[in-house]
Amino acid sequence: MLKLYNTLNRKKETFKPIKKGKVGLYTCGPTVYWFAHVGNLRTYIFEDILKKVLKYNGYKVKHVMNITDVGHLTSDADTGEDKMEKGAKREKKTVWQIADFYTKAFKKDLKSLNISKPDIWIKATDAIKDQIDLIKILEKKGFTYKTSDGIYFNTSKLKSYGRLTGSKKKKIRPGARVKIVKGKKNPTDFALWKFTPPGVKREMEWNSPWGPGFPGWHTECVVMSIKELGIPFDIHCGGIDHITIHHPNEIAQAEAAYGKIFARYWLHGEFLILKEGRMAKSEGNIVVLDTLIKKGINPLTYRYLALNAHYRSKLTFSWQAIKGAEQSLNNLYERVREMKVSSKQKVVSDKQKRYKNKFLEFLNDDLNTPKALAIMWKTIKDKKLSNREKYNLLLDFNKIFGLNLDKVKKIKIPQKISGLVKKREQLRKESQWKEADKIRKEIEKLGYQIKDTKKGPKIKNL
Repeated sequence: MLKLYNTLNRKKETFKPIKKGKVGLYTCGPTVYWFAHVGNLRTYIFEDILKKVLKYNGYKVKHVMNITDVGHLTSDADTGEDKMEKGAKREKKTVWQIADFYTKAFKKDLKSLNISKPDIWIKATDAIKDQIDLIKILEKKGFTYKTSDGIYFNTSKLKSYGRLTGSKKKKIRPGARVKIVKGKKNPTDFALWKFTPPGVKREMEWNSPWGPGFPGWHTECVVMSIKELGIPFDIHCGGIDHITIHHPNEIAQAEAAYGKIFARYWLHGEFLILKEGRMAKSEGNIVVLDTLIKKGINPLTYRYLALNAHYRSKLTFSWQAIKGAEQSLNNLYERVREMKVSSKQKVVSDKQKRYKNKFLEFLNDDLNTPKALAIMWKTIKDKKLSNREKYNLLLDFNKIFGLNLDKVKKIKIPQKISGLVKKREQLRKESQWKEADKIRKEIEKLGYQIKDTKKGPKIKNL
């Protein structure tokens, strides 16, 4: 029985899809004005684990993700520059070129981290008409008003506004959450459509019943998710930073327009933090996946690090932590090489069933990957399990972990290294320890490590 922590009700709940055996999943995608940093990518890893767990439980998942290529301003106060326009100026390119380049970079990062692609990608710029149509509905129902810079949603007209955070509008003081924008009636009101300023020609602007401009950031996810998944749909995900503004604003529009709950389960991933604070582009303290790759670190090392913390717990990023994760992952690969068998076992033993059931039990407890990892290591160390049993269990666990355990290959030892190992063994038999140690150091200089065991020397890459 799968249980998930639902932010909407602030408790862990048994998951029950709207349609038996099927799940509609929407995950907030990137704003493609720059590279996603590893803090952003942690959220996508958590969402990938969720999707894989749903499938592991036998559900058929329809996964939709948006690409924000317009409308995301640099301030939550509906002020500042459009991030896409800002990126174009920074790199002296068109906004369309910026969007295309960083969308491709994002998709490359997902592939490097073994994050499954969504079934449907949707760009905000491909849903402009849908967004205008939604604003028309909200206008007709009396939820909007006009200011000098755009069309705004009047949050005071919706009694349920803010329930995702458990806050009450009466307790929100003007200016407490965001800066007050001239013409806004309430501090929580947000832009549905922003006018192009007089005398300005934007690269991304469209005609609308209210004048030329562009949609607000909070509107795109509403129309795109409903278009593909209907209303209500099952699960909506994102980062914890979306709980206070972005997601409440999505919920408000959907409920005001259609009088229905938007999504039944809301899941949010916690921040990746540095010792100095959370990782954020605005603060300039970011690490991108390519940084790790250029240092010669397998990107799946970062995925392994993320699995070691529950998605609702903060995860501290440091190079020391990455080094530790790298050692653990390489150790895991080495253990897989040792137990790898040529054929899969057809019959599942009772011991295997017990491990699989425990593994699923932890994952179904709100995606508890740290405990699931512990089960994996317990499996590896269990002397009562055969190598074939262990290997097949690891292949099963890999369906969730996505660590390429199925692609681990035995190391091909060059003839020169094999010759040095034999020479060293002969020296050890003759008790010529100093000479044998010189051979060991020579082997290490060539990029290999020798480990002495009761069954003889074992060779692995450094």
